[in-house]
Amino acid sequence: MTVALMWEARAVPGGGAELLDWARRQELPLRPLRRETLRAPQDRVLVITWWDAAYDAELPELPEPDEGLVTRAVHRWRFESVGE
Repeated sequence: MTVALMWEARAVPGGGAELLDWARRQELPLRPLRRETLRAPQDRVLVITWWDAAYDAELPELPEPDEGLVTRAVHRWRFESVGE
């Protein structure tokens, strides 16, 4: 089964580039099948990792950034692939 973990944070105003750089530097103790980092308006950063694992498997996730870097707690979602 393929599981996708989504991590989304919103930087303090004008801090999008710094948050993006921070997210790119974060290493996970295990290597996912795939990892993609995206950005959006309002200084938002999204990281999606794909894993070959059960839906409820214990998987590494990016941590919370320092409070001075984000405007709110990170949002996290978990999805399972249902095929095409």
